[in-house]
Amino acid sequence: MRPFDHQRILLGVTGGIASYKAAWLARLLTQAGAEVDVVLTRAASEFIGAITFEALTGRPVHTALIASGHALDHIALARAAQLVVVAPATADFLARAVGGHADDLLSACLLATTAPTLLVPAMNDRMWAHPTVRRNAAAAGEIGYHVLDPDNGALAVGEGSGPGRMPEPETILAHCARLLEVPTALRGRRLVVTAGPTREPIDPVRFLSNHSSGKMGVAIAAAAWRRGAEVTLIAGPLDVAVPAGVHAVRVETTAQMRDAVERALAGADALIMAAAPADFAAAAPASGKIKKAELGDALALTATDDILLTTRGSRSSSCVTVGFALETGDARSEARRKLADKGLDFIIANDALEDGAGFAIDTNRVTIVHADGREESLPLQSKTRVADEILDRVEVRLRGR
Repeated sequence: MRPFDHQRILLGVTGGIASYKAAWLARLLTQAGAEVDVVLTRAASEFIGAITFEALTGRPVHTALIASGHALDHIALARAAQLVVVAPATADFLARAVGGHADDLLSACLLATTAPTLLVPAMNDRMWAHPTVRRNAAAAGEIGYHVLDPDNGALAVGEGSGPGRMPEPETILAHCARLLEVPTALRGRRLVVTAGPTREPIDPVRFLSNHSSGKMGVAIAAAAWRRGAEVTLIAGPLDVAVPAGVHAVRVETTAQMRDAVERALAGADALIMAAAPADFAAAAPASGKIKKAELGDALALTATDDILLTTRGSRSSSCVTVGFALETGDARSEARRKLADKGLDFIIANDALEDGAGFAIDTNRVTIVHADGREESLPLQSKTRVADEILDRVEVRLRGR
């Protein structure tokens, strides 16, 4: 999986209760295609065993700085790594990293590597708040380490909740991906991505909507942030989590999504409209719950605004704009019509009834229709890979503008 395939990652684990999460991180990194070398400190070994990591990564686990036959492990591991991650990084380890200590294997590896290094502090909230710890975290950033602030959440038993909790492994994985990604045309660019359905109220308890889960738009937002973009995700109700690093604007109705897109377009380099906003709304939403006997034979509907059409004037001439055409039938013909009507650079067409290509699943089969009439039919693949295919083409357009 991009960008982890065939990458060597050194995962350092220090002695905190959050070290159990490092096992899941090791698994995620391995599943993504990386070769993971785990280095456990002596204190970490009191919390979790080396055999756990060996089983998850399929690779030997390293613990000793000085051992027969392993005298230069810290050099070999440091040189082989394309990325170093220390998760959790205790208060003690932060101090040692900033002080340039090298009396254990992990700290020696940090001094010997030239790879990007991500430190993930995790500790009691009072420790994290201590001026010395905060100073060390800031100093680590000044040295060139990337420091991921801890989450606010439940701490060890009896310690309540507060800032100091280690971020979830999926969040750390996303930051690892961003550090591994080669520089692209999206780095530093501002992207607006929409995702999910909208809901148009019929009365206070019912609404008109569709089956969109938001998975496609979220995959695009995640991939764009991984490539270094500043991403605003404008989303209706989602079945998936908002990706790490992405600024989310939550909306309910199509009108709210339209207004949010219009505001976000100021200074945007690209707009990718992957949402499935409701096309119809109740003509007169009721203020109270409609009884069956009161409804009659029909519910009067009205068309909602077409977001790409109504916000066209808010796009700059250099903004790359991508639409989606999810149809049941001749998706490409409808896509070509929408492409011209809405002034798009290209549009992504797919059939909602095709196996593996509809709503609420992890795969998609799409055809990319370009403004010059070219069509590219992509194979069935994960929505993550489809997102990268789309962004590859957005990058080409951005380079030409």
